[in-house]
Amino acid sequence: MKKEIKTEQAPKAIGPYSQAVQCGNLLFISGQIPLDSQGRLVGEKIEEQTRQALSNVSSILTAAGGTVENLIEVTVFLTDLSYFGQFNEIYGEWLGQGVMPARAVVEVSRLPKGVLIEIAAKAYVDI
Repeated sequence: MKKEIKTEQAPKAIGPYSQAVQCGNLLFISGQIPLDSQGRLVGEKIEEQTRQALSNVSSILTAAGGTVENLIEVTVFLTDLSYFGQFNEIYGEWLGQGVMPARAVVEVSRLPKGVLIEIAAKAYVDI
């Protein structure tokens, strides 16, 4: 059985999707762009946008009863792979120590609202 996970600490879905869906112990987090909980774009630089997108992922994980330690896979979309170094440094700090999730980073031509980054994730959580 699937269950919608949502929190006021992350931006509301801007389309016909959920912030996240839990199915058993698996949590599927929709792509998070750098919008604050009020739906306002945060930052113009990749560093600021990365921190906000990761903050949104964290907020959704918390709402589901998890932490970054529960992540099993992360997919990152960048509008320019030259941002990879800045993103990767912030991402590594955010994750901390432990078993790192699987990850893919891909360059895309455009993202919603003209942002530079979008992050989707899968995690396991206790039920």
